[in-house]
Amino acid sequence: MSTTSTAAQSWNSADLGSVVVMAWRGETPDGGVPFLLACSLGNGASGPDATADAVRHLLRGAGLSPAGRLVDAIEETGPSGVVVVPGAASLTMPGFDAQFVPPPKWADAVRERGHVYLVFTTRPWPSGAEPGDLATLDAFTSDQDTLRSAAHVLLPARTLHTG
Repeated sequence: MSTTSTAAQSWNSADLGSVVVMAWRGETPDGGVPFLLACSLGNGASGPDATADAVRHLLRGAGLSPAGRLVDAIEETGPSGVVVVPGAASLTMPGFDAQFVPPPKWADAVRERGHVYLVFTTRPWPSGAEPGDLATLDAFTSDQDTLRSAAHVLLPARTLHTG
């Protein structure tokens, strides 16, 4: 689960509704990959269709296209990225900030890779499903409609060590 804030926009940010960020570690032949899913709960002020449009507008304002193509932003010096501290993390991009509590294995994968794979979809989280439910997360992130209607971005990640 996450908390979010949006910067002043030329569109109705209330149409975004509640936006959640969920973190998980996926296994590949090359090792663990830290994934983030960002999506609205579909509870925007004007309903789910307006929510999808608001997410599209947010993504385009951040220079992203919800067209399902992977963008490698690891080397970019822009304002988007992820900061990880022990027990917490923050996703930042133009017009959107979210803090969340990632699982420890996700944070380990961030330290190993130095980046995260963000899927920010215009599709709302399934109605009635609890955000963070692993079975729903797996089904939702495997659904082709979800993937085709999402911005896919490799984002740089920084870890801050406290001590």
